[in-house]
Amino acid sequence: MSAPFQEELLRYKQNFERVKLLDATLREGEQTPGVSFTIDQKLEIAKKLDELGVHMIEAGHPAVAPDVMEAVKRIVAMKKEGEIKAEIIAHSRAVKADIDAAAETEADRIAIFYGVSDIHLKSKHRKTREEALSIIAEMVEYAKSYGVKVRFTAEDASRADLEYLEQVVKTARDAGADRVSLADTVGILTPWTAKRFFEHMVKRVPNVEYDIHAHNDLGMAVATAFGAVMGGATAVHVTVNGLGERVGIVPLQVFAVAVKVHFGIDKVNLSKLMEVTRLVERYSGLEVPYNMPVIGDYAFIHKAGVHVAGILADPRTYEAFPPEMIGRSRDYVVDKYTGKKAVKAKLEKLGIKVSDDELLKILDEIKRSRYKILTDENLVSIAEKVTGRALRPKVTEKLEAIVWIKVDSNTFTSSVARKIHMIDGVKEIAEVTGDYDLIVRVEAPDHYMLNTVLDTIRGIKGIESTHTQIVLKKMDK
Repeated sequence: MSAPFQEELLRYKQNFERVKLLDATLREGEQTPGVSFTIDQKLEIAKKLDELGVHMIEAGHPAVAPDVMEAVKRIVAMKKEGEIKAEIIAHSRAVKADIDAAAETEADRIAIFYGVSDIHLKSKHRKTREEALSIIAEMVEYAKSYGVKVRFTAEDASRADLEYLEQVVKTARDAGADRVSLADTVGILTPWTAKRFFEHMVKRVPNVEYDIHAHNDLGMAVATAFGAVMGGATAVHVTVNGLGERVGIVPLQVFAVAVKVHFGIDKVNLSKLMEVTRLVERYSGLEVPYNMPVIGDYAFIHKAGVHVAGILADPRTYEAFPPEMIGRSRDYVVDKYTGKKAVKAKLEKLGIKVSDDELLKILDEIKRSRYKILTDENLVSIAEKVTGRALRPKVTEKLEAIVWIKVDSNTFTSSVARKIHMIDGVKEIAEVTGDYDLIVRVEAPDHYMLNTVLDTIRGIKGIESTHTQIVLKKMDK
């Protein structure tokens, strides 16, 4: 980033030093289609979030269902027993029954939400602006009477009339809310409009802390959160892996790493990010997209020849931050885009040395090959073909194996099957009933290749266990 822009960002460093992270994985995250955590899973996630260092945990909406109520109560109990340090929040509609349920959990804070845009007032609540203000004041006061801290969330604030929104925030503040969340419910804010939006509200209605709850409908949730903090927001709502309604909200991992990269500030324990990523991925049953920033499988895998040459010389050429910062490592793929430096480095990593002339011929063969991605075994095979030398021990002409696979109960079997199907050497795959979920037929030229395929299969996320049988004899009819 050029100096003037970097200097402008640094002017806002204090804002990011004071900003708090509110993790809503257990509430907003569970609103993701197809996601439903068990009570025990919620307790484990809450503990991991606290170990990570988030400041607030939105534990759930107790009035939704008995299991949600039970989970929030047990998380509060963990807080009382000293197992959790973060502030525990119970979510609630602006309805007395909901507030009573939230208060019953003895959470540190009750968070009440109410739609404040004219769209919500007319189509959902069917209330006038004045009636809505009266309800907000009454419900915030009612929650406050329980002796707890109260946050009011102005749902769809980003589409509300600005002068009316000022009245809403003043009403909530005067009724006892010490925090007000301005929700970008359909993700329409941009970084610069978010900054101006919060600057305006902080100036017009002071003496209250502001949260930003940004949805990712247009892919700008992280940038919107940055703009909001620059404008004065003091808390950002996040979820692990960006879970939430529709396409979710601000991903915890991406926001935390972005703050570290731009300002050198550790908002959480970055070394534990991948641990909580995999935990929530497993329990939610939703696989992290391969190309997701920071935590996706491809985040540190390089492909183009010039890119690989660059990272081999100095990783900073094509990496915004070192993967080691979050406990990851870099790699690169070998395919038709690969340059000779990458091929040479990969072969040397495998203990194989070739001449410069052989290297060029191997590279030419790679560019002619049909492989989308060459495995180490594919590369060795090509090197052997080009050099005419045996570069690995040969055991037999062909091996065939049947692999029985059990998939984790929180992972989609079809998702695992698709990954396995892409592995070279896998000839057939079937989903089955019984003690195992998948049966895979593998063919390999030797034991080395077979072990490579099996190790690749076992390394797929979501596989709980495997059982392999070598085929000794086949009889064709």
